[in-house]
Order: sequence, then structure tokens, then C-alpha cells
Amino acid sequence: MTLHTPVTAVPINARKFVLATDLDGTFLGGSDADRKTLYDWIEANRDTIGLIFVTGRDPKFIGELCDGGVPWPEYVIGDVGTTIAKVNNRVIDPIIPLEEDIASRWGDAGASVRAALEGHPGLSLQPTEFRYRVSYDLHPDDFDPAAHDIVQQLGYDTLVSDNKYFDVLPRGVSKGPSLKRLVAHLGIDPKTVLAAGDTMNDLSMLQCGLPAVAVGGSEPDLLSRVRDLEQVHKATAIGAAGILEAVSVRNLHATPKGD
Repeated sequence: MTLHTPVTAVPINARKFVLATDLDGTFLGGSDADRKTLYDWIEANRDTIGLIFVTGRDPKFIGELCDGGVPWPEYVIGDVGTTIAKVNNRVIDPIIPLEEDIASRWGDAGASVRAALEGHPGLSLQPTEFRYRVSYDLHPDDFDPAAHDIVQQLGYDTLVSDNKYFDVLPRGVSKGPSLKRLVAHLGIDPKTVLAAGDTMNDLSMLQCGLPAVAVGGSEPDLLSRVRDLEQVHKATAIGAAGILEAVSVRNLHATPKGD
């Protein structure tokens, strides 16, 4: 399997199918064999498949991941929706016009958020300096939910994922709104997109109206929230295999078994 920065003359808005996927537990989830099947399929069909990562991870992590053998995306929505970027020659470059609103909603909030939550029970500040978010590891047995009220009073949003992570985000910014903004910016037909996720930080992406899949093994709270959404396929297969299951069920593209 040869993995590389995608090179195709076909613009992403002319592809038959665009996968917009979370990483941990979704694109990176499942067995080694299932991941290889998914990744080989994408690489063999770059002219008809577009790839967007929609993740809580930061660009540095994504670059290291892809240099290590995971298919490079063409666009990245990172940092839980606060980064919107294009991949150019293995460099992840922010799309400034799409980030201007995010930056204006955040301002210089990092210092004030960190000060307000310093020493808060059940929260440990993550060491990475994100541009438009502040992130904590959450310790549920010690956590005081008053943190949500503190952040709301400052004018920002909170997001708890997998009962392990606590993110402070610009008001109204998350994976779903940023994905819809990028899809519109690129002129992609929304019907050709599949949004894939597995935890609560994927909820806004699965709720935003695009075709979607909650892969097998998804967080129970996420499955509860999307249970009645017809556009969301609830896969039984885990991680990467769940993505291919949804592609096949929704007839979005020929899958390896159908080739």
C-alpha cells in the first residue's frame, strides 16, 4: 500500500463521494485489516473520493499521523471545528476567510478561560496551546459541573466528549457548523458527503443535516441523541468497517466488495 499526498486533477466538488470523518474511534477505529481495506480503497479511488478529516486533533498531530502511513486528507477541520484548513504538499494551511468568524468569536479568550478554570475540580489543562480553544482532561469522579456555568457566563461554549475531555470553544463553533461552512465554500453537493463519527464531539456533525454514520462502538450518549435522525446510519461494524458499511448501505460509492 502506497500512501501519499493526494494528487488528482479532479476538484473535490466534482468527486462522486466525499468522506468527512472523525479520527479516533472512527477512521482509526476497528481492526488492522479493516483500516487497510478502507485506506487502500480511498487511495485507489482518489479521482472519485474526496477526504476531509473532522477531528479534535490539532494539525501537528494530523501531519505526524499521515507521515506515519494514514492517507492524507485534502482538507482538515481540526481542533473540534476551530481550525479549517487545506492540505498543500503535506502542509496544513488555515483557510483564512473561513476562520475569520471563528477568530472574532474567540478573541483573546485563552488567558481568561484558563484563569477562570484554574484549579477547578476534575479538570486538568492540556499542555497544547490551541489557537481558538482551551482543552482539559476530565476526571469524572472529581468533576464539578459548575464549570459549564462559568464558561457560559464568559460567553463561550463547553463540550464534553467520551466523559474524558472538556473543551471550551467559541460560541456556536463546533465540527458540524465548520463542516457545513467548508462544504459550501468548496461547492460540494451535500448529498455526496458522508460525515462519520463515534463520540459526543461528533454530535453537531451528525446532526447538521448531511448524510452521516455513527460507527459501531459509538458512545451511548451519541447513539441516544441521533437515534431518531433518518440521515444518520447506525452502523454495526466498528470504526473503519462501519464507514464502508454506511457507504454501501447509502449507495454513495462502489465499495471494495462491490468492485
